Amino acid sequence: MLAFTCINSSDVFLLLKVKDATLDDASVIGVYIFYNLIYALAAYPIGRLSDKIGFKKTFIIGLFLFAIVYTGMAMTNQLYLFFILFFLYGLYAAATESIAKAWISNITDKKDTATAIGTYTGFQSVCAMLASALAGWIWFSFGAAATFLFSGVTTLLIIFYLFVIVPRPTQH
Repeated sequence: MLAFTCINSSDVFLLLKVKDATLDDASVIGVYIFYNLIYALAAYPIGRLSDKIGFKKTFIIGLFLFAIVYTGMAMTNQLYLFFILFFLYGLYAAATESIAKAWISNITDKKDTATAIGTYTGFQSVCAMLASALAGWIWFSFGAAATFLFSGVTTLLIIFYLFVIVPRPTQH
């Protein structure tokens, strides 16, 4: 999970892409509000789905959505497509953010759950900072499309790792 966090830069890069493409502050604000609405509406049903199909599968589905969004961001400048991508991004967030913490709580001893989640969250913050610095460097050196393609393709490699290499958990 932390490997993914190392390439998951700040949402600001998504918003910068919308700003660069539309040059309209209202569009930037609109897609971000839309994303948050989708995230809020999808969190509960995706949480219930995760209880049925398992945390790992739900997390992988979320990562796949992330890969679609970031690859799509590399290829579009159309406002209506940004809304579709931010819809998928809201689903991604609902399928990964709380699911990761629930997954951690199921694979750690009960007495260590808070420590494990706190440790993960701390490392997640450091990794996000590094990911944003890397994304900024790629954006500055090679452009926005390269930034999003790097994250999208790397996410597909992480999905492969989780799907093929990480053993099936005994709990959820």
